[in-house]
Amino acid sequence: MRIRGAIFDVDGTLLDSMFIWDTIGEAYLRSIGYQPKENLNETFKNMSLHQAARYYQTEYGVTQSIDEIMDGVNAMLERYYRFEVPLKPGVAELLERLRQDGVKLCIATATDRHLVEAALDRCGVLSCFGEIFTCNEVGHGKDEPDIFEEALRFLGTEKAETVVFDDALYAVRTAKEAGFPVAAVYDSHEKAQDQIRMLADVYLEELTQLDKIRKYLPA
Repeated sequence: MRIRGAIFDVDGTLLDSMFIWDTIGEAYLRSIGYQPKENLNETFKNMSLHQAARYYQTEYGVTQSIDEIMDGVNAMLERYYRFEVPLKPGVAELLERLRQDGVKLCIATATDRHLVEAALDRCGVLSCFGEIFTCNEVGHGKDEPDIFEEALRFLGTEKAETVVFDDALYAVRTAKEAGFPVAAVYDSHEKAQDQIRMLADVYLEELTQLDKIRKYLPA
């Protein structure tokens, strides 16, 4: 395998941002004067933002409309991404090395475009990527391969030479089943590390481990 193209996830892969998604539900409730119940984050784990807004109304008696709740949560997210979320260690160095070696880069993310652009621009790496593909814009989540296939078409590289970098088990599995080589990136918020190790072609505890991918770079 030689890496000619790379498709990067954002949250948990490039950005150390998963804590935001773990705490945003509680943080929003506190911001409007409500005390969150225990394990609220687990309750929200598989909910859409619209579903979570409805839950606030039915379980907490929040009187704001669903649109107002969603706008409030999104405003908090935007502040995090625009001003606070950091790159994970080694990201800038890895991206620069890949660019120097002529590897084409793009992004495939479940996060909204404006949040991704704000964070990566602030962190100084947005220009590394030729394009950003979001699940919302593609119309499918990463439980289906559409976003990876669309990114591949943009890059114009062979699938066997286009590596997907991701931290989530379901995305790693989807990419592998679609025929992509996968570099799995460790993030503490993903608990299924043993399964990820078994699926991935390369397993990176940190993105500082350039030695693990150096042999796959163009000569």
